[in-house]
Amino acid sequence: MIAFWIVGIVVIASAVWTITAKKPVYSVVALLINFGALAVLYVSLSAEFLAVMQIIVYSGAILVLFVFVIALLSSGVAPFSLGPNRLPRIAVPAGIVVLAALGFLVYAVLHAAPVSMAAHAPATTGPVGTAGIFGSVADFGKALFTVQLLPFEITALILMVAVIGVVALAGDQVPYVPSRRRAAQVERAAREAILRGGE
Repeated sequence: MIAFWIVGIVVIASAVWTITAKKPVYSVVALLINFGALAVLYVSLSAEFLAVMQIIVYSGAILVLFVFVIALLSSGVAPFSLGPNRLPRIAVPAGIVVLAALGFLVYAVLHAAPVSMAAHAPATTGPVGTAGIFGSVADFGKALFTVQLLPFEITALILMVAVIGVVALAGDQVPYVPSRRRAAQVERAAREAILRGGE
């Protein structure tokens, strides 16, 4: 139980560090620590499959993708121009949404019918991977493609929409310029910025 609380504190601290870090690379390091601590939590809950997937998929693939995105964004020809700070505008609506979600969660927990887990609880001992063992691959796959099939498909749809949005936003369309003279000015400014960046 003490190890669970220690790992839980590490998870929360690394998540806060991910958001508050000044440099993106530090955020990636904090996210790596967060993913590792989550994998340890999964192992402590006898969900070895989820722990391995956490390390392989998130720590291995998605975190490397974040590093590549940071490397590509930081190699621009000119510094990004800072826009207006919109954070104070969304603080109140975000707080209302969070409080409403917490209210719905508390209401659902208080009014949920008590469920006896004794009849449905799988065995906790036995070889990992066999059916009927808590956290086994067989039970995970059965729940994913039967009871949890709709949320799984909705997640796939959301990811597909996100990919289409990225392709639409970052396509190879040339930005609109009103005239050829303006286009030549934009091209000359880009070349000068590249030359200044190489000095």
